[in-house]
Amino acid sequence: MPQTAQKQEAHAHHAAHAHDQADGQAPAMAHGDHGDEHAGHGDGHGGHGVDHTGHEQMFRRKFWVSLVLSIPVLLYSEMLQSWLGFTVPTFPGSQWIGPLFAIVIFFYGGWPFIDMAIPELRNRQPGMMTLISLAITVAFVYSLAALFLPGTASFFWELVTLIDIMLLGHWLEMRSVRQASGALDELARLMPDTAERLREDGSTETVPVSQLREGDLVLVRPGESIPADGEVVEGRSAVNEAMITGESRPVEKGEGDRVIAGTINGDGSLRVRVTATGDQTALAGIMRLVEEAQQSKSKTQVLADRAAGWLFYIALAAALITAVAWSVAQGFQVEVVERVATVLVIACPHALGLAVPLVVAISTALAANNGILVRNRLALEAARELDTVIFDKTGTLTEGKFGVVDLATVEGWETEDALALTAAVEGDSEHTIAQGIRRSAEEKGLSLPQVSDFEAIQGRGVRARHQGKVVHVGGPRLLEMLEVRLPEALAAFEERAAEKGQSVIFLVVEKEPVAALALADVIREVSYEAVRQLQSMGLEVAMLTGDSEAVARAVAAELDIDTYFAQVLPEHKDQKVAELQRQGKKVAMVGDGVNDAPALTRADVGIAIGSGTDVAVESADIVLVRNDPRDVVKVIRLSRATYGKMVQNLWWAAGYNIVAIPLAAGVLVPMGIPAISPAVGAVLMSLSTIIVAINAQLLRRAALAA
Repeated sequence: MPQTAQKQEAHAHHAAHAHDQADGQAPAMAHGDHGDEHAGHGDGHGGHGVDHTGHEQMFRRKFWVSLVLSIPVLLYSEMLQSWLGFTVPTFPGSQWIGPLFAIVIFFYGGWPFIDMAIPELRNRQPGMMTLISLAITVAFVYSLAALFLPGTASFFWELVTLIDIMLLGHWLEMRSVRQASGALDELARLMPDTAERLREDGSTETVPVSQLREGDLVLVRPGESIPADGEVVEGRSAVNEAMITGESRPVEKGEGDRVIAGTINGDGSLRVRVTATGDQTALAGIMRLVEEAQQSKSKTQVLADRAAGWLFYIALAAALITAVAWSVAQGFQVEVVERVATVLVIACPHALGLAVPLVVAISTALAANNGILVRNRLALEAARELDTVIFDKTGTLTEGKFGVVDLATVEGWETEDALALTAAVEGDSEHTIAQGIRRSAEEKGLSLPQVSDFEAIQGRGVRARHQGKVVHVGGPRLLEMLEVRLPEALAAFEERAAEKGQSVIFLVVEKEPVAALALADVIREVSYEAVRQLQSMGLEVAMLTGDSEAVARAVAAELDIDTYFAQVLPEHKDQKVAELQRQGKKVAMVGDGVNDAPALTRADVGIAIGSGTDVAVESADIVLVRNDPRDVVKVIRLSRATYGKMVQNLWWAAGYNIVAIPLAAGVLVPMGIPAISPAVGAVLMSLSTIIVAINAQLLRRAALAA
């Protein structure tokens, strides 16, 4: 595709990734590529690698310059002077002011539309660019000819206002769909830049991660990112793998266990033997999945393009019929040429250029006011057709952090007293479970009793003193150490909790178990309502998680979700979405983790929880700022309301052609009704523009919340 000056001006490219142009699309601007300009170039996820800032700046600059240059054209238009009852000073040559300025506007502001119509015509898919080009070209050529044909009215003022309105519409559109494509960058940032490699003498050297080789031994200190996939050869620690596997709990790692590059080491020190580096790591595999999913997106034609395509053919047919009919009826005359030109000019209403961009701008602002950031407009349009919503569990339906979900005590103990004492004993522990217990006590507003002589028991739990009594808190291994048996009530409680995949911690006072606490990833209160509302709207709700079958089953049962997928690895999450799509389902994926990125990108609509990892946000079409799954309901309602307004606006924008084109063609002249003049056509055109603008504003009244 040839690069014109306008296209070169309109485009900027990211140089960071070689895959930026992997879809084979020429970088040239692209309304001719049917929807690229609207959709974000090519794929439904923003056309990875294309910077929309260039488009926006170009249309903004051309709009303002053309608008200023249009003022003399309008002031010196005899038709407008007659309508509005004003005059402007005249002087020798003043009759050329309008035509000269209109010519400048045509080539400066109008030529990019002609340029963008070329691919549409080449692909035999006439759309908005072709229709605009047809209208402005006919108006331009006819108006030039009218300068030398006595008694013939020119269309110069219509030409410049049409160009101005179309530039404004495209500027609004570019501003509303501007977006980034940083998913792979965010994934790459999980990897540390350097690693501590162990020498044979036991000393360490800091080297770039790129220099690591299979078989190298690296030291991973507490809190550091693991630099490569590997196997633990020495040390114990809990590793946070949530951003890779979706597992909500830190995973205990010891000798012989495998670790994944990009995950975060906990409190312990690990010596890791490198088994995979670079492109062979699990993280690199996820990056490839994101890239493939981005490239797999199909193009979607914008509604306005389809309407414009139909109008193009209708206008040509009407013009041809007009020319033939009137030439046969009264011979070929200048009047016939004027009628044909009028038909072609009014076939492209100003309002059509604003019909969709106005709704887009308003719906984007409305979404933002409701905590929804729309990164891909086509995805928002597609949300109205969804029939399946898949939620990631950890951090989306759940809090992504431990809390006490159930508690049992022996006779004589109150649950709140047991929780308060347990939280007090765990007061100095930084373990994830201890933090969950303390958080639960804080949420209940409990006052913690005084304890003393805190001591951590390696691998077993903690010990402290309260009112002169020895108090232990820990799991089953603590009971083994203390050689105590659970009372029947607590044993039954432990069994029920285990079936749900919950962790159980015991409170033991003077070697007597007095309470059992079940801990799990806490379900958000708002998740219940979100699932219920989606189901009431006729959508199927499913859940994906890297957690165990027991945990997934318990959460799904609690939320009344029929379909769930447990122990799903990142690549399998992507495959689950693809499987449902192959069944003909329109799928939305809602998640917050790196492991969700391929699925978010693959889905028809990817929705990220805003407080999730940056990569999930960058991979998604829509971001929920408030971290509230109920906003998924708002997304679907907004989509339906937005699409309805788009359809209404397109009818208002193009509907007047049903009346205007036949009248312009002179169909009713034999009945004594004169053919419509360009002036009357302009009035109808302006009226439809006003109606479209008012109707778009009514979208603000859409009820998104339940």
